[in-house]
Amino acid sequence: MNTALAVTSTLLWWVLYSSMAALVFALIGWSVLRWTERCAVVFNRVYLACLLWTMLGLLLVFLVAVCEGAVHPPYGGLLHSGLLRVALVLDMLLGAVLLWRLVPRIDARRIRPGSACMAVAASMAIGFGVATTLV
Repeated sequence: MNTALAVTSTLLWWVLYSSMAALVFALIGWSVLRWTERCAVVFNRVYLACLLWTMLGLLLVFLVAVCEGAVHPPYGGLLHSGLLRVALVLDMLLGAVLLWRLVPRIDARRIRPGSACMAVAASMAIGFGVATTLV
């Protein structure tokens, strides 16, 4: 019973933290996409893409942390890991693909792949700035 409660609690916190981070990334991505596309984009689809991207990204980083044996603080050694760098590149590619495939413009055409890459790059740059400040 304790295991089931622990797993349920972990999944709930995973979804909660992912949705909070996705809201920040969606606001960044939405403003970048409006700027690069020079057209309105659908915010709820940007949020959906960022939510899926954040959930998969957190899972990917957690799996890397388990493989590296760095599941407890301090996380400085994890930031210098080559495996984490590869995982973050895959995470950025995943984010660009999700944004490109899921986000339409207001005129029902898909956003350009370059715009999706720019939105992901802006989100990751801000995320790295915050992460390195906190760690």
